[in-house]
Amino acid sequence: MSLGLIAGGGDLPRAVAQSARADGRAVFIVALRGMCGEWAEEFPHDWVSLGEPGRALKSLAGAGTKDVLLAGKVERPKFSELKLDAKGVMVLPRVIAAARQGDDALLRMLVGLFEDAGFRAVGVAEAAPGLVADEGPLGLVLPNDDHKADIARAFAIVRSLGALDVGQAAAVCEGLALAVEAAEGTDAMIARIGQLRDNLRGTPQKKRGVLVKALKPTQDAKTDMPVVGVETVRRAAEAGLAGIAVESGKSLIVGKDAVAAEADRLGLFVVGVTP
Repeated sequence: MSLGLIAGGGDLPRAVAQSARADGRAVFIVALRGMCGEWAEEFPHDWVSLGEPGRALKSLAGAGTKDVLLAGKVERPKFSELKLDAKGVMVLPRVIAAARQGDDALLRMLVGLFEDAGFRAVGVAEAAPGLVADEGPLGLVLPNDDHKADIARAFAIVRSLGALDVGQAAAVCEGLALAVEAAEGTDAMIARIGQLRDNLRGTPQKKRGVLVKALKPTQDAKTDMPVVGVETVRRAAEAGLAGIAVESGKSLIVGKDAVAAEADRLGLFVVGVTP
């Protein structure tokens, strides 16, 4: 059965599409204008704006897809500037109401549009199971007892803030919360760590502290899952962090072999953990 992939920004949509195709599945891309990269041209596709849900539904139906997945970064639009098709005009009030409740509510509402039209919404874990983080270390570097204590505290922070739909990530160094993720995203959060005084954090020469990413308690894994990749590892190393922990079974690692190799090269651990 073919997969209809509604593709936003970042590396995740392409990784999902390539993984599904490698598993022998046909993939059709609904590429969101201004967000999805040109890689969509490698697959059967249609370019659609956020204000054109009717066109997206028509394209998916025409491609014979039944399963639909929304993956990648979807920037919240300026609703007053959206160019709407007929379906967009009809659902805009619902979209705005959901957006006021938070990003998770907005994503659930968007997925609900496709379910209402008869499609089956699936998550990345089903569409591309090879991307899901396993339990245990990914590379050769292992966390020590101090790192494990920081990991536990960071998970607790993510759980508490995630219940308020704040973010998926936190960084902790020797029990001190260095940063938490909000609307700026993980990369910008890590960059802020590098601006802290050296006595609060590690350095590339003497790494300390951990980055943790986990599913928010309010979050539906069909619409969004925490993601790390090679660039995450590089940024964490630049900020002086000793390693990265993700929630096993509920997080994604894009390019596992490349992530493991880069982590080993930079002397960081990457580990899947059950909190």
